[in-house]
Amino acid sequence: MKLLKKIIITGEIEALTGLMIGGSNTSMGIGGPDKMVIRNPVTNQPYIPGSSLKGKMRSLLELSYGYIGNKKMGKVENGPDEDPNHESTQLFGTARTDARQRPSRIICRDGFLLNPQELKGTELPFTEAKTEVVIDRITSQAMPRTFERVPAGAKFALNIVVNIFDDDTFKDQFKTLTFKALQLLQDDYLGGSGSRGNGQVKFRITSVVERSSKFYHGDEKEIEIDLTTIPKDLR
Repeated sequence: MKLLKKIIITGEIEALTGLMIGGSNTSMGIGGPDKMVIRNPVTNQPYIPGSSLKGKMRSLLELSYGYIGNKKMGKVENGPDEDPNHESTQLFGTARTDARQRPSRIICRDGFLLNPQELKGTELPFTEAKTEVVIDRITSQAMPRTFERVPAGAKFALNIVVNIFDDDTFKDQFKTLTFKALQLLQDDYLGGSGSRGNGQVKFRITSVVERSSKFYHGDEKEIEIDLTTIPKDLR
């Protein structure tokens, strides 16, 4: 097995509606939101975990191919696809413990906040509190609950690395599959409570660079991909 090249995709993720990716409630005060967003412990700024981005990209890509299996994963009956012959599995890898295990070919970095200055006027540090009401179907009693979420307009860094190896069956499709997963996510949601209006995002890719294995030995230059060749709705 030999590394052929790395495809480095960079840009930004903009929250078009409030974004709710839950974090720890250990510092929650009395009267504060019932659920908090995840924050950088040093800067206290919210961020998008790479695991959240990658997991949603994978699940939507598998759904688009009909690859969701019957594996039980915690309380979820339909777990990730583990067929090593499928495109999505070759890109995202498997968690198998046998000889058919495949490592992930895609790396999704944590997306840190790009425009903190624009969010300084929010009621909570860089976030907002959203109150929702549950109605008791019998008594019609309203039961309010409050969630913290990142407001619309927040922008986060997008950084994805796709590794291409010589023995990958779908190596010529990995870049296209990554773009397809991002397109699917734009028409879905990121984080929690998406069916209630949260989590609509827009991806703006500003750079796609290919670096061959020879680049890292100083024998070749990186190749910058023309952005007009990527899907229009990702630009």
